[in-house]
Amino acid sequence: MIRKDGLMIGALALYLAIISLVPLPDRLMLFPSSYLIDAGAAKRRSISFGSGELEIWTAASKLAREKGRADLYVLRFYGNADRAERWVADEAEMWDDRAVEVWGMNYPGFGGSTGPARLARIGPAGLAAFDFLKQTASDRPIFVFGASMGATVALDVAARREVGGLILQNPPALRENVMRQFGWWNLWLLAGPLARKIPSELDSVANARAIRSPAIFLLSGRDEVVAPRYQKLVVDAY
Repeated sequence: MIRKDGLMIGALALYLAIISLVPLPDRLMLFPSSYLIDAGAAKRRSISFGSGELEIWTAASKLAREKGRADLYVLRFYGNADRAERWVADEAEMWDDRAVEVWGMNYPGFGGSTGPARLARIGPAGLAAFDFLKQTASDRPIFVFGASMGATVALDVAARREVGGLILQNPPALRENVMRQFGWWNLWLLAGPLARKIPSELDSVANARAIRSPAIFLLSGRDEVVAPRYQKLVVDAY
């Protein structure tokens, strides 16, 4: 009996140590990389963030280049394993009938943005990028565009700043997704603490309720990571 009690106490201590000390949500949800990616025609900018810098890549549409100015800006947030320099130049060209400048942000720990990669840092990073862009945009509208994990950042920004509108692709309800989709197989012993560790500013359902700007939702019926019902939670809250 003593040996069994000792094993149970040891297992409980190990469980509590893992839950409290290991940054599991960061390890499971963020996949940073820093290898070189050809950014094409995109230009690199950096802004101060914390004790380091935040990397932003920008590119203008054909009409914006011809006019020498943008009429509106798109602040782009990408998925949790993606990088801004891979897409910004191509995405700017998709707006060739409008004078648009696209700004794509790399999360802390991604690309040239100073680490570490932490969920708690990506919300503040998004706000820092928006505030910096606002100085350039002045009274011109800024639209926020986020895909997957990036949609949580776009929602956070739009709930706290005045934006022209949102484009949200496969927006995940992170807490609900972790609890309901992954909780059953571990009896919520792992999923529960993980969900509680997700920063409150990344609560997409709460942020969606707070937003008054117009939004376009692009939902995938076959997303294997964010099931459609969790995307719809965000739509319904909005």
